[in-house]
Amino acid sequence: MVIMIDRYMLLLLAALLLLLPVTISQAQENPQADPLSGQIHRLLGDRGPQPVLNVGGCGLSLVAETPRFYRQRQFAPAWMTPQGLSDEGRRVLTFLQWAHREGLRRHEYHASSLCIFVEQLRIFRAQGTSAETLRMARFDILLSDAYLRYAGDLVDGRVKATKVYPKEWRAASRATDLVAILQSGLESGRAVVVLQELLPDDPGYRRLRDYLAAYRQLAATGGWPQLPGGPLVRPGGADWRLPWVRQHLIQVGDLHSAYASAADHFDQATADALWYFQARHGLKTDGVLGPETLLALNVSVEERLRQIEINLERWRWLARDMGRRHLAVNIADFRLDVVEEGETVLTMPVVVGTDYRRTPVFSARLRYLDFAPYWNVPSTILREDKLPVIKADLNYLTSHHYEIVTRRKGKVESVDPKTIDWEEVTADTFPGMLRQKPGPWNPLGRVKFMFPNKFHVYMHDTPERHLFERKRRSYSSGCIRLQRPFDLALYLLQGEEGWDAQRIEEAMAAEEPLRVLLAEPVPVHILYRTAWVDGAGVLQFRNDIYQRDAVLYTALRRHNRKTAVLVACRSMDLR
Repeated sequence: MVIMIDRYMLLLLAALLLLLPVTISQAQENPQADPLSGQIHRLLGDRGPQPVLNVGGCGLSLVAETPRFYRQRQFAPAWMTPQGLSDEGRRVLTFLQWAHREGLRRHEYHASSLCIFVEQLRIFRAQGTSAETLRMARFDILLSDAYLRYAGDLVDGRVKATKVYPKEWRAASRATDLVAILQSGLESGRAVVVLQELLPDDPGYRRLRDYLAAYRQLAATGGWPQLPGGPLVRPGGADWRLPWVRQHLIQVGDLHSAYASAADHFDQATADALWYFQARHGLKTDGVLGPETLLALNVSVEERLRQIEINLERWRWLARDMGRRHLAVNIADFRLDVVEEGETVLTMPVVVGTDYRRTPVFSARLRYLDFAPYWNVPSTILREDKLPVIKADLNYLTSHHYEIVTRRKGKVESVDPKTIDWEEVTADTFPGMLRQKPGPWNPLGRVKFMFPNKFHVYMHDTPERHLFERKRRSYSSGCIRLQRPFDLALYLLQGEEGWDAQRIEEAMAAEEPLRVLLAEPVPVHILYRTAWVDGAGVLQFRNDIYQRDAVLYTALRRHNRKTAVLVACRSMDLR
C-alpha cells in the first residue's frame, strides 16, 4: 500500500522537528504566577456551554467538553509548558493529521489553525523571541478541543445514527466521558494510545480501512474508464470494450496483470475475473457482460470511496463487543451469519423488508423459539391487505385457515365471524385479533425466532421458498425470512437437553404451538452494510437498496459544512 504525504503534512512535520522549547516571557518574570492559566481562564471562564475561540480574526466553535475539561483542571494548560510545546502535545498533533486514514476529515480537528500556530512558534524560535501567553493559550485550547472532537467521533461517529435515521435505526449507545478520556491520556502520558484504543477493534474495520487507502490511491491515479452500453457479451464472444473491462478488473484486483490484453476476444481468464467481480458485488455470477454488471463496473472510484467511508462511519456506531457468539443479519446483502469467536459457522440467505416496509437496524437478544406458531396479523396488514379481502369474501377466513380471537381473563376465546357487522367494521373497531393457524400455509412457516424489540421484528420460516432463488430479496413486511430455519434451530438448541434433530422436526410439524426458551440468550445484530471485507479478506460491495447510504452521505456533507463554522469574524490578528 502506498501512503501519500501531502505538502501540508510535510510543512507540519518540518515545523514540529524545528520546534524547540519556547520560553514564555511572563512566566520567567514572575515564576509565582501562571499567566498561561490566566489567559485560558479569560478565554473560557464564562463563555457558556458552547464557547467560541477567536482565531485568525474569526471565531471557531468549541465542543461543550472543552471548557469543562479546563474547569476541572483549574484552567491549567494541557500541552504547553514554560519551556514550550510538550512532547505529548507534539505526538497528538502529528497523530491528528492522519485522521483521514479512518475516513475522517482533518479540517474538523482544526488542522489548518494548529498548523499555523506551529509555524508561528517555529518563527519565534528562529527569531530568538518568546511567544505571547495569549497565543499559547489559544493553541492549548485548540489542541484540546481537537482531541475531544476526535475522541467523540471515534466513540459515536461524526454524526448521530438516531438523527440521521430517527425512525429506523437504533445504534448501541455508549456513555463515555470524553473529558475523563483526555485527562487519563495526559496523566498516563499515553494520549495517542488512548485515542487508538477508542477505534473499533474488529479486524473487519481495520481491513476496510486498509481498502480505503488503496482506493484513494486508485483515485489519485485517475480511477477507471466509464464503459458505454452495448450488446450482452458472453465468454467466447468479442467486443471492443473488453480491453477496458480487463483494465478495470486488474485495477481492483480481480484479474492478474499478466492477463492485460488489447484483444477484443472474451477469453476464459477475463470471464473468470468477471465472475469474481460479480460475486463481490452481489450480482448473478454468470461471467456475462450484461446490463447489471456494466452498471456495477461504471460506479466510479469516487463513489466507491464514499461507500467505504460511509460504512466505516457505521462501524463506529456499533457496540464494541458484539458478543462471543452472535447472529448478524446484513440487510443489504440479504444474508444471516452466525458468528463464533470471529468466525462464521453458519450462513444462509434471508428475505428482508420491502422499500415500503423496511427492516430497521438495531441490536437485541434472541431469547426463545416458537414452533408451529400462529401468525397474528399486524394492524397495518389487517387494514391494508386482509380486511378488504375478507369483506369481499367471508369464506376467505375458513379457506385460508384464519380465526378471530379475543383474550378474556387470561383465556383465548374464538369470535364467530357471523356475529360481526362486516359492512361497518374497520381495522380500528375490529372485534379481536385476526390470526392464522399453524401449518404449511402460515407465512411464518414452522418456526420463528424471537428477540423482543420495539420494532416487533423477528426471524422466521416461510412457505415462499422460491424467493431465495432471487438476488434481490426485499419482499417481507419488515421481518426476516430464513432459507434454512431448521439449521438455525438445530444450532441454537445444541446442548439443550432433549432437543435433537428429530424432536425439532416434530415440533416444526406439530399442529399446536410450542415455545422453547434458550438457556443463554444470543445477541442479534441487524445491520446495513454496503461495503465490508469478508473473512477471506475480499472487499464486498452491495447496492444501497433503501437509499440509506445516500441519506448518510448527505448528513456527513452537512456536518462538514457545520464543523468549525466561522461564527464571528473580526478584524484581529492571532495575538
